[in-house]
Amino acid sequence: MSISLQGKVAVVTGAGAGLGAAYALALARAGAAVVVNDAVEAAAAATVARIEESGGRAVAVVAPVGSTETAQALVDTAVERFGGFDVLVTNAGILRDRSLLKMTDDDFDQVLAVHVRGTFTCVRAAYASFKDRGVAGRIVTVGSPTGQRGNFGQTNYAAAKAAIVGMVRTWALEMARAQVTVNTVVPVAATAMTRTVPYFAAAVEALDAGEPIPDFYRQDLGFGTPEDVAGLVVFLASDEAAGISGQVLGAGGDRVQVWSHPEPVVTASHAGGWDADTLAAEFAPTLRENLQPVGERFPDLPAELVRTPARPGA
Repeated sequence: MSISLQGKVAVVTGAGAGLGAAYALALARAGAAVVVNDAVEAAAAATVARIEESGGRAVAVVAPVGSTETAQALVDTAVERFGGFDVLVTNAGILRDRSLLKMTDDDFDQVLAVHVRGTFTCVRAAYASFKDRGVAGRIVTVGSPTGQRGNFGQTNYAAAKAAIVGMVRTWALEMARAQVTVNTVVPVAATAMTRTVPYFAAAVEALDAGEPIPDFYRQDLGFGTPEDVAGLVVFLASDEAAGISGQVLGAGGDRVQVWSHPEPVVTASHAGGWDADTLAAEFAPTLRENLQPVGERFPDLPAELVRTPARPGA
């Protein structure tokens, strides 16, 4: 079976490079016409050119996401230029990494404006369009392992990606009657955002040299190329994914995953409720036995893949 998006129209935000460009190109290869959004004109134009060179249809909308006006412009462009609108992929994102005491209000606000507000306004505009036209649309948002587990220096990014998952679970309930699906993809892939992480250095070096990513990354870590994630986006955009909604799905390298929704790990009851003394005496031992890990959990690198980061000025 070959999944076809022939006759469908997709909007992809942040599609000028990296994961967003891979999603846009994959959707176009499957037959969809694509509205390519990016804040950088040259980047958006480059993705449009690649789609058109391969025989696809695409148009650029150059604007940062976040505002209601940009969200509506994306929907209007899809309908006016291609006669419809069926798929939204909210990929646009930025990083402003700093530890808590060094993170400014602006660092925090900028990241949430793009990731959270940008996702919210685009999804709201898309859902309104789907409902008005009676379209069983597909919405794919983009999360991160950081939003699931946390990561040092990424308070803003972790908050944003966790918020997206919370919104998706809510939207899946609200959109069910209209048969619109909404899901989150958690990619683990070589992009500009992972290029500076020493743990992934050997994988990035291989890609830069035109060589395959070492099997350890693809198989044990589930880390690969943007193209490894794009297939999941195309699947979720298709009719084959009808009824799949409110899910958080990981993709990278040779792996695909279903992330669990949060559930209690252990439950204890005490007649009359729990005061601090009773908690300390009766629940604390159980709590300590069930403490949950925090932060990214990476396996040890094989010796041949270990890289020592260069010192500044070296």
